[in-house]
Amino acid sequence: QLDLVESGGRLVQAGDSLRLSCVASGRTFTRNSMAWWRQAPGKEREFVAVVSWLGDGTYYSDSVKGRFTISRDNTKNSVYLQMNDLKPEDTAVYFCAASGRAGLPVGSASFRDWGQGTQVTVSS
Repeated sequence: QLDLVESGGRLVQAGDSLRLSCVASGRTFTRNSMAWWRQAPGKEREFVAVVSWLGDGTYYSDSVKGRFTISRDNTKNSVYLQMNDLKPEDTAVYFCAASGRAGLPVGSASFRDWGQGTQVTVSS
């Protein structure tokens, strides 16, 4: 099992930037694709972005492409989400997730470990 702890969420204004962090502990971090998901009130959990084992591949949802950047530092067992030009519709609890699958998995069933989430609120 991989334990994941997110941080960095807070209240910001539209147009602001924010960086989320996720620190992992447990089994080998490097053999996990890592992703960010989010869940807004009353909505289903939504895929945001994923990064491959070595950080050489990424994939984004259309709603965040061009504004968000996912990255990882395997020396620190960490994955990050840089969020720019935030919009009120980005308001959600953001979750870090780990998948033992190679490549760029995007289905929730591919991710076996989840963090508790960090709240991001974007005011207009």
